[in-house]
Amino acid sequence: MEQNNQTTQRRRGIYLLPNLFTTAALFAGFYAITSAMNGQFETAAVAIFVAMVLDGLDGRVARLTNTQSTFGAEYDSMADVISFGVAPALVMYAWVLSSFGKAGWIAVFVHTAGAALRLARFNTQIATQDKHYFQGLPSPSAAAILAGFIWVCVTHGITPETPAIGSVALGLSVFTGLLMVSNFRYYSFKNIDLRGKVSFIWAILIMLVFAFLFTNPPLVLFTLFMCYAISGLALTLARRRRMRTERRL
Repeated sequence: MEQNNQTTQRRRGIYLLPNLFTTAALFAGFYAITSAMNGQFETAAVAIFVAMVLDGLDGRVARLTNTQSTFGAEYDSMADVISFGVAPALVMYAWVLSSFGKAGWIAVFVHTAGAALRLARFNTQIATQDKHYFQGLPSPSAAAILAGFIWVCVTHGITPETPAIGSVALGLSVFTGLLMVSNFRYYSFKNIDLRGKVSFIWAILIMLVFAFLFTNPPLVLFTLFMCYAISGLALTLARRRRMRTERRL
């Protein structure tokens, strides 16, 4: 009886290592919000990217250490809503969209709601969906677009008073929110084997990527994630065109 009780207690515990990364990602998202409240928008944007890196690590660590759990998956989703839904929306609103009145908070709410709905859909379809593709733009990528835009503007001295900047921010907030709940397919990169051996050329390519990234981190990151967002549209349209061609044949 005593052994059974000890087994039950162990089963009720949680895996510490992957959840530490999730907690760190949640903290980075929360820190982005507090930084924006204090007018530190560059710090807020960087914090969202830090949350993104940590969010990518928690799942990898869980798989590599075989510590996946239902609790970890649910905790990760709740943290993602804060870090990639609420945080970038509030940072964008505090930086420029508060001056747009109702249109401003509606736009950032579209992003926030899109992130929550996308994560809920992902959790309900996780057992049946294609592991190689995501349905809808992943919430970290959507957050990176908003954070990258703010980071680029702050770094290059573009202020909220600059003509058309507010309209671009408004459009991006709605754009990312709608892409997250869309049916566009995005490559997931989950089939990349980090433990396997690769050609030496990959080491050189990775070195070049890092060199390119550090030439202008905000602009490069914003451009990369915008290209990824557009890639889903191109991939889905190409797939539909191929299916139509096959039906005619």
